[in-house]
Amino acid sequence: MKKKILLIATGGTIASKTSENGLKPQITPEELLSFIPQAKEICEISVLPLLNLDSSNMEPRHWKKMVAAIRERYDAYDGFVIAHGTDTMAYTAAALSYMIQNTGKPVVITGAQKPINLEITDAKSNLLDSFRYASDDASQGVVIVFDGKVIAGTRAKKVRSKSYNAFSSIDYPCLAVIQDGVIMRYIPMLPCEGEARFYEELDGNVFLIKLIPGIRPEILRSIFEAYDCIIVESFGVGGIPRSIAEEFYRLCRQYPEKLVVMATQVAHEGSDMTVYEVGHDMKRYCRFLESYDMTLESVIAKVMWLLGNFDLTQTEAEEIFYRSINYDIMFGKNRACP
Repeated sequence: MKKKILLIATGGTIASKTSENGLKPQITPEELLSFIPQAKEICEISVLPLLNLDSSNMEPRHWKKMVAAIRERYDAYDGFVIAHGTDTMAYTAAALSYMIQNTGKPVVITGAQKPINLEITDAKSNLLDSFRYASDDASQGVVIVFDGKVIAGTRAKKVRSKSYNAFSSIDYPCLAVIQDGVIMRYIPMLPCEGEARFYEELDGNVFLIKLIPGIRPEILRSIFEAYDCIIVESFGVGGIPRSIAEEFYRLCRQYPEKLVVMATQVAHEGSDMTVYEVGHDMKRYCRFLESYDMTLESVIAKVMWLLGNFDLTQTEAEEIFYRSINYDIMFGKNRACP
């Protein structure tokens, strides 16, 4: 019996047509399917036109809408494919990894670098591969399927703006590759026990500070006053430069209830605040969480999920933040089912 898969359309390049102001999402999910008639041989597909956005306009409220749509239809389908724009796809995949946990059903996010109605496009192969993966008995959890790669939802990063191989799996192997319609798996999936867990709340009151050489401290007070979480995208393995250190540590002490997370601007190999003096100083003067090998997209999504769904002490927040969810952090001692 063919699997029942729900195609959730959210817009993006895959569903765009040329307008007088450039590409704009205009293609319906039914039209998407008309370009890949062979998909009906893979599975039984229903469609849901949920959103129609350029993914640059994607916001946490839209992630909530996706999760609510899947939760309402979870029992009716064997898997879900979300057609999405590429620019914020990694953020969406990370957010859904935290908002939909312990799911034995696949939630596949895909898109394209060129619209599906063009003669030369990656959209058809990406969408067909997504239906193949979503229909396979061994598939589960939140993933991105793109350019023949299956990437855990928390490990994806867009690394190319135009090429078909737009996404990489950062510091973790691809879960599988798909070649000529055949799925070759590299990472065995742990069976999920019990029911899927859905979380529909997010705290979007999160600010990202990207350090630059010579950054000044004047902006820090307004950020600490306004936001629940401050993520610092620091240099290298991590640390606070002298130009802002005094004010930063003072504000950390003044606002101990704020969640502070240290991340890195470097894509690979993560942070390690024990290496340099600028990191050691922060460990003396400020309590914070460290991203280690997590992607920045996952750090942002995880703190939004954590703050939106739990009323936690600092110690409890640390325990949950460092718990591995859908392969997001290898530093964590606890491993959770996708």
